[in-house]
Amino acid sequence: MEIIHRAQRHPARFAVISDDRAYTYGELLAASEQIARILLKGRPDLAEARIAMMVPPGFDYVSVQWGIWRAGGMAVPLALSYPAAELRYVIETTTPEVIIAAPGYLDQLRPIADDHGVSLLPTDEMISSARPPLPEIHSSRGALILFTSGTTSKPKGVIITHHNLEAQVTCLTEAWGWQPDDHILNVLPLYHVHGITNILTTALWNGALCEFLPKFEATAVWSRLGSSELTLFMAVPTIYAKLIQHYEAQPPSVQVRWTDASMRMRLMVSGSAALPVTILERWETMTGQRLLERYGMTEIGMALSNPLKGERRAGHVGRPLPGVEIRLVNNRYQDVSPGESGEIMVRSANVFREYWNRPEATAEAFIDGWFRTGDMAIIQNGYYRILGRSSVDILKSGGYKLSALEIEEVFRTHPALRDVAVVGLPDETYGQIVALAATVQSAIPEPDEILVWAKDKLAPYKLPRKITFVAELPRNALGKVVKPRVNELF
Repeated sequence: MEIIHRAQRHPARFAVISDDRAYTYGELLAASEQIARILLKGRPDLAEARIAMMVPPGFDYVSVQWGIWRAGGMAVPLALSYPAAELRYVIETTTPEVIIAAPGYLDQLRPIADDHGVSLLPTDEMISSARPPLPEIHSSRGALILFTSGTTSKPKGVIITHHNLEAQVTCLTEAWGWQPDDHILNVLPLYHVHGITNILTTALWNGALCEFLPKFEATAVWSRLGSSELTLFMAVPTIYAKLIQHYEAQPPSVQVRWTDASMRMRLMVSGSAALPVTILERWETMTGQRLLERYGMTEIGMALSNPLKGERRAGHVGRPLPGVEIRLVNNRYQDVSPGESGEIMVRSANVFREYWNRPEATAEAFIDGWFRTGDMAIIQNGYYRILGRSSVDILKSGGYKLSALEIEEVFRTHPALRDVAVVGLPDETYGQIVALAATVQSAIPEPDEILVWAKDKLAPYKLPRKITFVAELPRNALGKVVKPRVNELF
């Protein structure tokens, strides 16, 4: 396994910072080897057995993940925020042989493990004197089962092989200029490609240092961003919005210190949801950093990215990453003409192997070797612009095809609105009508005033027919708005 071989070249380098301690690659290799031997129980190979893990981000998480890989298993990360019903769903779907859990999650998991006859193994009891040889792991073997975000349908288990992971991290290494002396702060959950692949695995692949915080707190994150020790930071738009709010509440002397330190970092990235232009522009004003926006998904890793060097265009996700082929197609899977929108199709070594126990879904996801993303985009002056999910973000109203993301971007610039979500509601006359759900800065404005303001910014058929104001928009753990739940607000 290449990531293990690479780690063995520099055992004395620091790999992970967590719990106020720095751990070396050598310590990580030793701990993961111990865990692998415990999981093997004298067997020669786990042969892609599923091993679920519910471990907080940090050294233990990486040790368990690598231990599963080194024993020949597939890691199934469980979200720390999952309620019991979602934990049951993942465990029932993947039928793991073992669940490895940190002590704080044992009581939550024990009833589920007992119901399904699954062994529960605490992280603080993973000690063994056995020393069986570890198997050789071919890159075609499964490494992870990650679940789709479930924003449009029931989550599906995505099998990502070691070869997929290697392709994903090598293309990001080339595109984003990763170096061994990089130091990144990871504040994202470790059950999704953003935190697992883009940050953790890519950092360790390159011999860099990945630092974890116990949980996201704006004060703690700004403390690290302001330390001048970090070189990279990656987050989702919701986190950047919270960091902006915290920054603006500080006295000028603190703001100046944080700004100076942030300007010395070499790269900041945003992803997992559309980056509002207002956040991009405010962050650049505050920190001197123009966020690099990119596009990817669980099944493909990253596919498109604004450049490390060159124009990072607001509202766009750049061009294909190294080794990634992209097509835009119509509903007959024919390439669209220049300037037309189409569904993104991807072909690359990055693309996942299959959906777990879903052969029909796997077959439907591919057309002649190209993966159907379900996302719509258009190319504008050489850069891709995401229009949204074909199922929830492309509205069909009165014969027009509308992008919910385009309409949202306009309403985010209204001074009284904090954030917005646009959905299509069924309508007998128009097919769908545009509906806007919004959170507000302070006082709730009149809907008519909102529409008057928007009339010179949007075509009449793009204006919302219904508007509702809410305290918070429904989001998943990565901050992505869950559109079906927005529909329910109406």
